[in-house]
Amino acid sequence: MLRLWGKIYKNSRVIQDLVYENDSEDLTTGKKLKLGLYELCMAFDLQMPMWLESNTKELKKFKLTSFRKEHFIEEIDFDCFEIEIIEE
Repeated sequence: MLRLWGKIYKNSRVIQDLVYENDSEDLTTGKKLKLGLYELCMAFDLQMPMWLESNTKELKKFKLTSFRKEHFIEEIDFDCFEIEIIEE
């Protein structure tokens, strides 16, 4: 099972958060992660951020990565969108 905790920060405070769960055995962890990011973006009404190499490194090292204004094409009205893998 993959659980992602999505959080939106503004002025160093969490203004929205949501947990996404996927227990499908048919999908790889990478596909679950992409689907989870998509579902969180849809729930928060965000465009999909650009996934950079730094996101991959952060996620592997800390099980957490963040997306700031440079990850989005459109203007955003928050400081940071963060996803964290929650361990069972």
